Amino acid sequence: MKNKPYVRLDRDNAVVLLVDHQAGLLSLVRDIEPDRFKNNVLALADAAKFFNLPTILTTSFETGPNGPLMPELKTLFPDAPYIARPGQINAWDNEDFVKAIKATGKKQLIIAGVVTEVCVAFPALAAIEEGFEVFVVTDASGTFNEITRDAAWDRMSSAGAQLMSWFGVACELHRDWRRDIEGLGALCANHIPDYRNLMTAFNALQPK
Repeated sequence: MKNKPYVRLDRDNAVVLLVDHQAGLLSLVRDIEPDRFKNNVLALADAAKFFNLPTILTTSFETGPNGPLMPELKTLFPDAPYIARPGQINAWDNEDFVKAIKATGKKQLIIAGVVTEVCVAFPALAAIEEGFEVFVVTDASGTFNEITRDAAWDRMSSAGAQLMSWFGVACELHRDWRRDIEGLGALCANHIPDYRNLMTAFNALQPK
């Protein structure tokens, strides 16, 4: 069997999609601890800022039980396209959302959302069908339980999506520590407590 090519993330060709990280939907997430999940979402958001990636925010039926978007995301991306979908469950069914993605000119979609088997899987599968390369950030996406999560992961990966963590995304985008040791180190240390120890040790060894 022929090996598949290694398609890696390219900071010049990627856009981040944060789908339905809303107060009501966040309360449904049970496959990861709430504090850790929120940390992972904000870590991905901080990575998007660090790498200066275009970022698109979208919500579904805010006036209903899904609730408002995480306020931290609004604060981090005050000028980003913000698509408040009036009812479409699949974000790809919203014309403004798809237009905002295509307007970036990027072909790699880094996507995370709540819940995994719906808000992430539906647009991911639709994007793959249209020829985009899709990278699903698993630890910044959440759902009811491990059974539904694993089924969603299998469905997306079988269709061609790559499943990654926010840390994997950051490292693959960065490629080489020498680009910015302090910048990547700070990003990791801010969201991985143990990594802070590594940076403390590193900084202590630097010439004064």
